[in-house]
Amino acid sequence: MNDAILFAVDEGLARLTLNRPARLNAFNADLAHAWRDATAEATSRSDVTAILIDAAGAAFCAGGDVIDMATTMGSADDITALAEVINTGIRSLTESAVPVVAAAHGTTAGGGLGILLSSDYAVVGSRSRLGSLYANIGLTPDLSVSAQLARAVGQRRALQLVLQDRLLSAAEAVEWGLVAEAVEGADSVDEADLVRARAEEVARFWLAGAAEAYGHAKRLVRSQPERTFAEQLSEEARSIGAAMATPDAQARIAAFAASSARKS
Repeated sequence: MNDAILFAVDEGLARLTLNRPARLNAFNADLAHAWRDATAEATSRSDVTAILIDAAGAAFCAGGDVIDMATTMGSADDITALAEVINTGIRSLTESAVPVVAAAHGTTAGGGLGILLSSDYAVVGSRSRLGSLYANIGLTPDLSVSAQLARAVGQRRALQLVLQDRLLSAAEAVEWGLVAEAVEGADSVDEADLVRARAEEVARFWLAGAAEAYGHAKRLVRSQPERTFAEQLSEEARSIGAAMATPDAQARIAAFAASSARKS
């Protein structure tokens, strides 16, 4: 792993910080490979039960570093291969049973939207702007945008974003269901700090509660498109049975029963 991503684990929380602030955290080869490696480690470690993705500098992620691609990539195959490296990291997050929160201050555009959509809960700032903008430079959506955007906001709204030169405001992103909430700061720097703090608060809520159950609830919702309705019902039944047998669930159920007995 290189310093294009900062990676740390603290009391069950893995923090992945996109760290190319001079380029608005746009993806080049270094960031792509660091992203793949960091997401693989975060989702495979037994001591990680929540993940937070944030970013250094003034923006969350501007997508791909088009200038870098134009000057260092030799062919269309190179671009495809690099996108597949990033896709590996996206799949690590979305296919895992670990809940993921994103702190997406500033601008999120292009492939950065796919990175945000790889989280299960997203916090932005009131000054944040989010959009597609691929067609502005003659490109098409990648990094899961076409796969995840319509699921998040509906097909018609997804088409509005990818077929227009439009950046959503934070309020619109919340209204559309693209992000969970927006926080407001005194200025852009203060707001970025508040976005990170709120995202960490969300992650710590998971960690303080039934973290494993939250993770498997995320897995059930994320993996549902792979199954028929009947198969999903069976997977729910299997999952709740497995959860019931865990020491954490047994302790929480016993505490709930004792509390209910005291109130009756």
